[in-house]
Amino acid sequence: MTNEEYIRQNSDKDVRRLALSRVPDGIDLQWCLRQIEGRQLAKKKLHSWYEAEGLWYPPRLSMEQCSSDATAAYKSELIDKLPIARKLMADLTGGFGVDFSFMANKFEKAIYVERQPELCNVACHNFPLLGLKNAQVVNAECETFLNSQANASRVYSLIYLDPARRDTAGRKVYGIEDCTPDLTELQERLLSFSDVLMVKLSPMLDITQALRTLRSVRDVHIVSVRGECKELLFILSNKLDKPLEYHCVNLETEEKEFVAMGNRYSRGEVRAPMAGHVLLEPNASIMKAGLQDVFAEEYSLYKPHVNSNIFFADESGIWEHNTPARKFRVVELYDFSKQSLKRLQGTVKQANITIRNFPSSVADLRKRLKIKDGGNEYLFVTTLADGSHVILRCSKI
Repeated sequence: MTNEEYIRQNSDKDVRRLALSRVPDGIDLQWCLRQIEGRQLAKKKLHSWYEAEGLWYPPRLSMEQCSSDATAAYKSELIDKLPIARKLMADLTGGFGVDFSFMANKFEKAIYVERQPELCNVACHNFPLLGLKNAQVVNAECETFLNSQANASRVYSLIYLDPARRDTAGRKVYGIEDCTPDLTELQERLLSFSDVLMVKLSPMLDITQALRTLRSVRDVHIVSVRGECKELLFILSNKLDKPLEYHCVNLETEEKEFVAMGNRYSRGEVRAPMAGHVLLEPNASIMKAGLQDVFAEEYSLYKPHVNSNIFFADESGIWEHNTPARKFRVVELYDFSKQSLKRLQGTVKQANITIRNFPSSVADLRKRLKIKDGGNEYLFVTTLADGSHVILRCSKI
C-alpha cells in the first residue's frame, strides 16, 4: 500500500485513533495523518482546494491560520476594483498560499515569499496543480527578499502582507508592532516598492489605533462571514488619491455591502420603540467599524438610548432582505413591574435573549424570568432614554 492509498482509505477517520492503530509497512504515518487532517479541515473552510486532486497539506497551525474560500475570493474580487496595472504582485508572507492562489492569476507574474522551507515545498507542489503557471516560489524572510538585488528596480502593482500573529513562544498577538514582520518598520519601504499595499490584520485589532499607526490608508475592509468578523484588510497607497472609506461586508449572505466615508459621523436619533416597528441589529462588520450610528442615519433609524446599539424603523420597508442587519418585528413590550413580568412569563416559556445597554447578564436574566434558551421567540432587553428598562418580544423577519 502507498501513502496515497492509505490516505484515500482513511480520509474520513479520526486521526487520533489512526495514530494509535497499526499501519502497513512502508507507510509514512505522520505524513499521512497530516494529509488526512488537512483534507478534513479543508472540507470545512476551503472546499475548492478539498476538491482538487493530489494537493499537499501543511501542519495544522498553517491550516488554521489560512484564509477560507470566501475571504480569499473576496480579496481576488477586490483586486478587480483597484485602479492598478496587473503586471507584478508579491505575497511576502505566503503561508499555505491560499490568498496567493486566489490573487496570482490576476497578474502577469506573481511571487510567493515564505520563510519556512516546508511551506515552500508544499507551495511548489500545489501551485501547478491549481493552475498557477505564473507563480514563482521564494524561500526567504520578507526583509531579506526586500533587500535582495533582484528588487532594486522592481515596482509591484500589488504587495500583499499577512503578518504572523504569534510571538516566539507561540502565543497569539494582535498589535501591529507585535506581529512578524513588523509593519511599522517596513511600511514606508513597502509603499515605495508598490502601487498598492494590501495588509490583512486580526479582527481583534482596534481599527482606530491601526489608522494612527499605518500610513496612507485609503480603504478599510471589515470582512465577516455569516455574521462573524474574520479579518481586517487595509489598503495602503501613496499613488491612489482618494479619501478614506470603510467597507463592511458579511460574506455568504445576501446582505448589501455597507460603505461609509472615513470622516462621516452621526449621533443617531433617540426615541422609544413601539410594537409593530422593526428592530435592526447591524452586522458584525458594521459594529466592528464603529459605524452603527452612521448605518442608522443611512437607513433613517432611531435608537432607544444614546448608548444602545440596536435600532428601530417604522413601516418604511427598511426590513428588505439584503439590509446589512438582523431584522425582527416588535410584537410586544414589557417593563420590569411584577405584573408585566408575570404576563411575559405566562406568554413565553422559551426564547433567545439578547441584552444591549442593560445592567445584567443573559444568564442572570434567564434565571430571573425562568425562560429556557432557544425556540422561535426573541427577547431584546435594553434601556430607554429615561433610564427605565424594557423587554421587547420580537419575531424574526
